[in-house]
Amino acid sequence: MSADFQVLSPFAEFIWDSKYRLKAAGQAVDVTVSDTWARVARAVAAIEPDTARGRWQERYQAAMADFAFLPAGRILAGAGSGRQVTLFNCFVMGSIGDDMASIFANVQEAALTMQQGGGIGHDFSTLRPKGAVVKGVGADASGPVSFMDVWDAMCRTILSAGQRRGAKMGTMRCDHPDIELFIAAKRDASKLRMFNLSVLVTDPFMQAVDADADWDLVFDGQTYRTVKARALWDTIMRATYDYAEPGVIFIDRINRENNLSYCETVHCTNPCGEQPLPDHGACLLGSINLTRLVERPFTLDAGLSLPRLEELTATAVRFLDSVIDISGFPLETQRREAFAKRRIGLGMTGLADALAMCGLDYREPRARETAGCWMQHIQNAAYLASAGLARERGSFPLYDQAAMLARPGVQRLEPATRAAIERHGLRNGLLTSIAPTGTISLLAGNVSSGIEPIFDLSYQRRLTRADGSTHSVPVEDYAHRLYQARNGAQAPLPMAFVTAADLTPGEHLTMQAALQPYVDSSISKTINCPESIPFEVFAGIYREAYRLGLKGCT
Repeated sequence: MSADFQVLSPFAEFIWDSKYRLKAAGQAVDVTVSDTWARVARAVAAIEPDTARGRWQERYQAAMADFAFLPAGRILAGAGSGRQVTLFNCFVMGSIGDDMASIFANVQEAALTMQQGGGIGHDFSTLRPKGAVVKGVGADASGPVSFMDVWDAMCRTILSAGQRRGAKMGTMRCDHPDIELFIAAKRDASKLRMFNLSVLVTDPFMQAVDADADWDLVFDGQTYRTVKARALWDTIMRATYDYAEPGVIFIDRINRENNLSYCETVHCTNPCGEQPLPDHGACLLGSINLTRLVERPFTLDAGLSLPRLEELTATAVRFLDSVIDISGFPLETQRREAFAKRRIGLGMTGLADALAMCGLDYREPRARETAGCWMQHIQNAAYLASAGLARERGSFPLYDQAAMLARPGVQRLEPATRAAIERHGLRNGLLTSIAPTGTISLLAGNVSSGIEPIFDLSYQRRLTRADGSTHSVPVEDYAHRLYQARNGAQAPLPMAFVTAADLTPGEHLTMQAALQPYVDSSISKTINCPESIPFEVFAGIYREAYRLGLKGCT
C-alpha cells in the first residue's frame, strides 16, 4: 500500500474504490486517491487559458487533497472519466401537461436523466384529479397518483450511471383535489418506493390552518371539494407520524426569497430538498469540510480559520462554475437552463465535528450563533468570488442587476460585496445550498454529514461487496477519533461531544434556522424524533419550522 493511500481508513478506501475510483474494463485507472484528485482537477481546469491552466489545476487539487473541499459525488466519479454522465446532482423536470403525450414524454425525459446519474423532481399538481372527465375519450381520469406508479416502475428499472438506482421527489400542491390520496400514497409500503413525497404548502394554507378555516380543493379553476384546513394539515401530520412521509415544502417562501424570482417560478425540489428548481432546472453541489479548517482543536482557544474559509470558498466557486461548462446534460433543455442562470450549490459539511473540536455543544445558542457566522462567511465570500468571475467571464445571461440587488439574500451581504456586484455583476444566479453529503463525508474520514449532528461516536456499518456478499466494518466519528488520538482512548470526552440521540426535535430546527438566512437555495436536514414522541408534540414541529422561517421540513 502506498504512502498516499494510507490516508484512507479501510472504510474510506471501500467508499473511494466502489464510488469514485475510475476504472476501465475492471482495471484501476486511478491508482491512488491522489490520482482521483488530479483527474478531477485537470478536467475542471481545462477551460482555463493555457497560461493559467496549470496554476488552477494545482489549486483545485490542493483544495481537495486534504478533503477540505469536497465536490459532490457525481463530479468526483465523472469529471475526466470520458463517460457520458452528467456532473450535476439535482434536476427538476419540465411541467407535465395534462395529456397522455406529455405524460409519457416526461417519463422518457426522466429516464434519460436518471440514466446519466441525475436525481430528479416532478410536480404532479398539473394532472387532473381522479374521476375528472377526460373530454374526447368518454372516460374518467385515473388521477396523478396512479401515473406516479409509471415513474416508480421506470425508476426501479433504470440503474443510474451504472451504479445506483435513481432517486425522485414527487410534489403536489396543498389545494389539489387529490391531495389526500397523495398524502396516503405511501401508507402501503410497497407503493412508490423510489419516491420521496412532499406537499407544496402555501402561506394562505398555513393562515387557514391557524384560523381553522375552510379550504377549497381546486383544479383548473373548478372547486371540487371544500375541507377544513386544519383537518387536512392533521392528515399530513398523521401520515408523517405513522410512516415518515410526506414532508412539507413552504413553496411561497421559496419563491419569495428566490434570487431568480424575476425570471422563474419554482414548483418542486430535487429528491433531498436542498435544491428548489424551476422547470428543467439543474444544480451541482460542493461542500467545504469545516473540520479541516479548525485551528488548535480541543483547546480553549480553538477556532475556525476564517481567512482559509474565505480563500477555499473562492476556489470552490470558480471550480463549480467551471464544472457547468465541462458537464454533459441529459437534455438540451437542461443545458440551456443551466447556462442561462449558472446556479451552483456550495455548502458545508462536518459542522457538528467542527463545533465539538471548538468546544461548542451543538444544542446550545452559542453553537448556533457560531454556525450561522461560518455560513455567513461562506455566503459573503461566494458572492464576492462570483462578482470577480463576472468581471472575468461575464455575468450569467439572465442577470438583472436591479432585481438581484433587491433580493433578500443579497441585501444581507457586506457592503463591500454588494458594491462589487454593482460594479461587475454576478456570474451565478444562486450560490449556496446545504446538501446531505452522505458518502463524500465518509470518504473524508467519516466527518459529520452536512449540518447534521454527529450520528454516533462509533458503530458497525454493513458493506456490500461487488459479488453481493456483505461484511461489517467499524466506523468512528472523525472528531472522536482525532480527540482520542491526541488524548488517549481512556480520556474523558468533553461535553461538546453530543450525538443525534441527545437532541430534541426543536434543537434540530433551531440549528437549521440559524443557517437558513445565509443559504440561497435550501437545506437538507433530517429532524430526528424519538419513536415515543406524542403525536401532538410531533405535529408542532412542522408549525415551528414554518414560524422559524425554514423552507421545508421532513
